[in-house]
Amino acid sequence: MRKNFKNIFDILILFFFIFPFNSLSKDFQLIKIIDLKNPWGMDFINNEELIISERNGQIVIIDLEKKTKEVLIHNLNFMFDSQGGLLDILHFKNKIFICYSEKLTPQLSTTSIAVSEMNKKKLFFSNIFQSSFAVNSGYHYGCRMQLDSESNLYASIGERGQGNIAQNFTEHPGSIIKIKLDGSVPKDNPKFIKNKKWLPELFQIGVRNPQGMTYDPVSKKIFITNHGPRGGDFFGEVVKGSNYGWNNWCWGGRNYNFTKCGVDIDNNNFFQPLKTWVPSIGISAVKIYYGNEFPYWNGMFIIGSLKKQSLEVFELKNNKLINNSSIIKNKIGSVRDIEINAAGQIFLLSNDKSALWILKK
Repeated sequence: MRKNFKNIFDILILFFFIFPFNSLSKDFQLIKIIDLKNPWGMDFINNEELIISERNGQIVIIDLEKKTKEVLIHNLNFMFDSQGGLLDILHFKNKIFICYSEKLTPQLSTTSIAVSEMNKKKLFFSNIFQSSFAVNSGYHYGCRMQLDSESNLYASIGERGQGNIAQNFTEHPGSIIKIKLDGSVPKDNPKFIKNKKWLPELFQIGVRNPQGMTYDPVSKKIFITNHGPRGGDFFGEVVKGSNYGWNNWCWGGRNYNFTKCGVDIDNNNFFQPLKTWVPSIGISAVKIYYGNEFPYWNGMFIIGSLKKQSLEVFELKNNKLINNSSIIKNKIGSVRDIEINAAGQIFLLSNDKSALWILKK
């Protein structure tokens, strides 16, 4: 009996050694920095300032030390509707890039990307990308953006609730695009090397509504998170010319009326996610953690959840996400975006509680 007890004790010690972040609730501080309105995306301008997009139309700069915000004037013609508005935002080499729902008529909108020189008074944006498809719908704009090491810009273009349009490579919805910072097209995009009929910006197709994207400087790979319908959220890699299958394949999900989603029986016809969730967790932003604040997370993926109102922490091993732990559950509401500063402190945008938070020791 004593031997069995010792074995159990050894297992518990091993468990807590492998999963030290399960006790993180005693090791971190979660502090509200400032209240916001419908925040969606953020990026660092410098160590002291964040630029944040608010879906209802404001772009603000947050002074992290003073906990103040400054509203910037801009010229974007956006549509603030169900899921639309000002969405992801990036700062790079004194320029601001924003992905947004562009208003084309009183009823029609599309997913667009614009750029402006950085100016703390007024931003003068001009489009570098506009989706080929406009529709009277407030759904599934996508709009998460990411730069790679060669300064190529990747962005998710949601399928706008139009389902199988994501299989049409002569339209943009339901895809991951890859463009240069001036909107021109890299010469290694699939159109030039795989299929001449592809729209030139398309890099990957068959997605529904990707809400997270990150670049791993170690593997030099880009990863996305994607919303399924009723079930079928997924995490996967962005690979040139591949097809995730939406909506012939629904990654285990069902339609909102509980009927079968998708028609393809053999999902091996499509590119495979690295992890799926059934039921959905309302998957959102994703970042790979590198920093000194939480060293036991180095190289792990931190994923936000809108539905679980949590951060999900995973290790990627042998092309599978493992060792999941949920933290800060039900503390700040739905987690919309994640950024990590040079010190390894984690900044969070909460969706429904509309605030900026910091997670640190």
